[in-house]
Amino acid sequence: MTKSSYHKSWKNRLHDIIYEADTPVGKIFDVILLILIVLSIIFVMLESVKGLPAKTYELLYYAEWIITIFFTFEYIARIVSIKKPSSYIFSFYGIIDLLSTLPLYLSFFIAGSSALLTVRALRLLRVFRILKISRYIGESNKLGKAIRDSRAKILVFLFAVVVVCIIMGTVMYIIEGEESGFKSIPISVYWCIVTLTTVGYGDIAPVTPLGQFLAAIIMIMGYGIIAVPTGIVSAEYSQQTKKVHLNTQSCSSCNEDKHSDKAKFCHKCGEDLNNE
Repeated sequence: MTKSSYHKSWKNRLHDIIYEADTPVGKIFDVILLILIVLSIIFVMLESVKGLPAKTYELLYYAEWIITIFFTFEYIARIVSIKKPSSYIFSFYGIIDLLSTLPLYLSFFIAGSSALLTVRALRLLRVFRILKISRYIGESNKLGKAIRDSRAKILVFLFAVVVVCIIMGTVMYIIEGEESGFKSIPISVYWCIVTLTTVGYGDIAPVTPLGQFLAAIIMIMGYGIIAVPTGIVSAEYSQQTKKVHLNTQSCSSCNEDKHSDKAKFCHKCGEDLNNE
């Protein structure tokens, strides 16, 4: 075996362990990874609890460093094991993996930043790949595409809502005035947004009959407004009728993992998926 082929074989084996949830070793690695993520989140939450013995905080600190070092090596290994590292570094999981590793290092410079380690909870999304719940992966892709296809309509709708809030807030400012708590138009617009979204903090409330009547109209409008984005996305989602059965096979070149069960080559870069 030549040096180049050995190096290639070594990178392929590392890729199988880290990226392939289909292989026994890869699945074990991912399960261990998930366990460490859950433990890390628990440790961070426990560190925020006051009144625990000082020894407990010390043990939690050391345990968190051990997990962070493991994640650091894992992040480096993920970069090394693929042919195009940028495809992982700038991917969703790549950014999350980096963000979940940095906070503890940043704690040397920024006090309290270690609490941001709870971002590691996002890494639990890998459970869909580990359990090979391909049906849910496919459905999530359809939902994501429906949301992307709906973004123009939703943006136009949100713009219309903002305009309505500005107009209604201004009218309420004129009706109620400063004596009722509507001290300025921005505050009145804030009240309108809170009321229209049915949040209703109650920190500001109209007291005049006309103001209360307008508030009632805004409240009723809120129920209809909440339903509009849901209807837009639902309509787009219903059009995603093509069902694609996905597996968790990951390309060793570009890190693409959305392949059909019988795929032999990566549909993105053409790499052989069964390259030994």
